[in-house]
Amino acid sequence: MAMNLPWLDPGDPFPDVSSAWGPLEPAPGLLAAGGALDVETLHRAYSHGIFPWFSEGQPTLWWSTDPRMVLYPAEFQLHRSLRKTLERFAIRPGCEVRIDSAFDAVIRACSTSERPGQSGTWIVAPMVQAYQAFHSAGFAHSVETFIDGQLVGGLYFIAIGRAVFGESMFARQTDASKIALAALCALCRHHEIDFIDCQQNTRHLASLGAREIPRPEFVAQVAQRAREPGPQWQFDPVYWNELLPAKTRA
Repeated sequence: MAMNLPWLDPGDPFPDVSSAWGPLEPAPGLLAAGGALDVETLHRAYSHGIFPWFSEGQPTLWWSTDPRMVLYPAEFQLHRSLRKTLERFAIRPGCEVRIDSAFDAVIRACSTSERPGQSGTWIVAPMVQAYQAFHSAGFAHSVETFIDGQLVGGLYFIAIGRAVFGESMFARQTDASKIALAALCALCRHHEIDFIDCQQNTRHLASLGAREIPRPEFVAQVAQRAREPGPQWQFDPVYWNELLPAKTRA
């Protein structure tokens, strides 16, 4: 670790996000190390556009990347193949989206999913435990894709008021994680929640309509939305109408 990276003791305030490492430093976006992974610290971090991300054997590392990858639900790209998948899913008996019925199963599935180009996972045991506590406190949620009673894919996200932060997805069947993301976008459209944080740029996210915005713009949006009361995190099948013409569900 570089000497100019702040070390946090539990309860210490986070440095200003503008002090995060820049593009010419070893880990752009790295803000601090140490601290705690308790509910209060996680709430404070996300409310300021900061997230934890570290691997086995590393201390807790805190990040605030610039630019920030954001998916605006109004800009979600429903490509032809995914549209057809959703049209079938929305009308087929036994296919359903649930929220918060299997959070532990979702985060554990995300933690064991293989990622292209990665030899391990950043969702290490302390992270799983921390987000389980965050879920119990009402700030972490899961969107689950079920087919015939079986969990086949999903994602988990953080919600502070109306500020939404996507974390990780998994799929055991083709497009099962994309169905969960589409459901989250539909729910957000219905409740007029206008952005979902995606943290870092990937080709997959860009193909779905996510784009980069400057960190100051992102932090300002988070600060405003985090103060607004959030919705009840429940999924009603009628929300598919936010993405699909109503006639496809007749």
